Amino acid sequence: MGLYTLAGPFLRLMSPEKAHGLAITALKSGLMPKKDALVDPMLSQDLWGMTFVNPVGLAAGFDKNGEVPDAILDQGFGFTEVGSVTPKAQPGNPQPRLFRLSEDGAVINRMGFNNEGMDAVEARLKARPRRGIVGANLGKNKTQEDAVADYVAGTKTFAPISDYLVVNVSSPNTPGLRALQSKDQLAALLREVLATRDAVVAKGKAPLLLKVAPDLTDEDKADIVAVALETGIDGMIVSNTTIERPASLQSAHKGEGGGLSGQPLFEPSTQVLREIAKQIDGKIPLIGVGGISNADQAYAKIRAGATLVQLYSALVYGGLELVGEINRGLCEHLKRDGFDHISKAIGADL
Repeated sequence: MGLYTLAGPFLRLMSPEKAHGLAITALKSGLMPKKDALVDPMLSQDLWGMTFVNPVGLAAGFDKNGEVPDAILDQGFGFTEVGSVTPKAQPGNPQPRLFRLSEDGAVINRMGFNNEGMDAVEARLKARPRRGIVGANLGKNKTQEDAVADYVAGTKTFAPISDYLVVNVSSPNTPGLRALQSKDQLAALLREVLATRDAVVAKGKAPLLLKVAPDLTDEDKADIVAVALETGIDGMIVSNTTIERPASLQSAHKGEGGGLSGQPLFEPSTQVLREIAKQIDGKIPLIGVGGISNADQAYAKIRAGATLVQLYSALVYGGLELVGEINRGLCEHLKRDGFDHISKAIGADL
């Protein structure tokens, strides 16, 4: 019986945001039992000059302030991502802003990039020993009109102290943010960020990834892929939460505003991943995110073109035990399909 089997019902009696705070506190305490990352040659990959011992990462949003990256890695993740971090501290949107849709295995959030600001997160990352793979997810402040300036500031700060950077222009909870995904604005933003990255670290260090929304037209997807390849970014994360509300949702909270994640996001995010992967054609790696709660779904993302995967919302319902279960299940799927390494399965369904 896993720890979450015991603690889960208690946590779900609390408000989602209080339960999240308790989870961070538990990880900070050092009392959480450690789980070694599954080490299997079938799952290990060398990407961007780093070795990912397994492909399962924790998505941004859980460790917004970089408080527990090492404790997260000690739960068996192959990598983790702090943030989203904005240059200045900001409180985010009014509470309540985080909702469990238990009947749907889903979550709606409208957090609004609440975080302590890049100075606080920088201090924590500088103080930790560099071990494992820890990325930094960058956002912009709500009141900042010059979005490029905020992403440049984040890049200057975090490129030297994180293992990869993510430009997040796909959260639905900061007004006007998703407009930065338009072709001209995105190209200008990425060029500035890349130039800044190359000025503060050796080229090739701190690979730059772009995180995109699932709510994209065919034209949007084609434009984003074209910009990604033209600018020379190092990868993409597909995808963020959705503003769509499937008719199948059952929870009383289904009408809440914000981004929907969890099980209802799996199919649409995987379809977007598949379409982008076809256009990317293996030129840069993709990280598949959205609705992953078991090994079958993680493997489906990989076969749809993902080199790595991330999860978050599923932990609300399944706990940290999911990490080991998914990695073990991936090994079983690879063996079943006759693949001797995960790289052979990437994009197998395209």
